[in-house]
Amino acid sequence: MNKIIKIVLIIIGLLATVLWFGMPSGDDPDAINSGSMNFMFIIMYLLLAIAVIATVFFGLKKLLSTPGSLKKALFGIGGLAIVVAISYGLSSGAEAKAVADAMADKGATESTVKNIGMGLNVFFILTAVAVVLMVFPGLKKMFVK
Repeated sequence: MNKIIKIVLIIIGLLATVLWFGMPSGDDPDAINSGSMNFMFIIMYLLLAIAVIATVFFGLKKLLSTPGSLKKALFGIGGLAIVVAISYGLSSGAEAKAVADAMADKGATESTVKNIGMGLNVFFILTAVAVVLMVFPGLKKMFVK
């Protein structure tokens, strides 16, 4: 199996090299419509699909084969759902309506503003949790000896 994968990767690499030299120059206004460019996009989408499928397959295989990992994964997903719910609650309010009204000419709605605020709040909360989880064990080691 390993030999087959290596051979396929070599073939894709050689094909991409041939396509690279067949690409039009950058100042060509119709460069995006060239056959080489389109085929390179097809190769990119194919490799991306293979990577996503392999990641999901092996991730689920490991998740279902390791005892206790499903329980840990459900706790993690539940924790993330709680963070998202808290973030959505923090993002709604008068500010969201005011921003939506101010940006109405650009197509912003109140739900769009709430979703953006929720995303930012999720990012900030998870960043704070990550920093605490990195700093706390170091401080614990420093003071508990």
